[in-house]
Amino acid sequence: MPKTTPAKTYDQKYFEKWYRDPTHRVRSPAEFARQVDFALHMAEWVLQKRVGSVLDVGCGEGQWGVALRKRRPKLRYIGVDPSGWAVETHGARRGVRLGGITDLDAVIEADAQFDLVLCVGMLNYLDAATLRAGLKQVARRTAGMAYLELFAQGDEYVGDTAWPKPKPAAWYRTTLQSAGFVPLGMQCYVTRAEADRLSAMERG
Repeated sequence: MPKTTPAKTYDQKYFEKWYRDPTHRVRSPAEFARQVDFALHMAEWVLQKRVGSVLDVGCGEGQWGVALRKRRPKLRYIGVDPSGWAVETHGARRGVRLGGITDLDAVIEADAQFDLVLCVGMLNYLDAATLRAGLKQVARRTAGMAYLELFAQGDEYVGDTAWPKPKPAAWYRTTLQSAGFVPLGMQCYVTRAEADRLSAMERG
């Protein structure tokens, strides 16, 4: 099992505060449902088929897996998170494995790729070197679309913001391109290998 030491404690109190407490939670249940629907349907538009497999990096309690399976009951979901509490509490039932973004090659089968890869609400926590290395591992796992949520310098954001200072948008664009991603807009990406299937105006 990989040794991943999170920079902060992702325990029950953390998830209660940022996921469910109406005073602090990042999204209401209705906003979360819209986000899930958007990512799922965007991926299916890109794939031209139903999403059958999802990798959720930094998945927390695996809430995306619960929501996605309600919409696609046969979907294969794997979540990866550095929270020992989340894995102990939800791992067996929700498919959550212990690890961080740079541990994917250790915790996921070597040849496994996914129709949809999620990195939601976690990329801004990473330092520059970890982000670069992690995105390369994410790209290798992306066979369809990746939904990669990032906030850049000057953006407004809510929730737990104990992050490294966000960098300019141009830096993130270059970093994502270096990892092999082609932007589609609205935080959605495909790999260069998949980009040729899309029209010029569908690519960012």
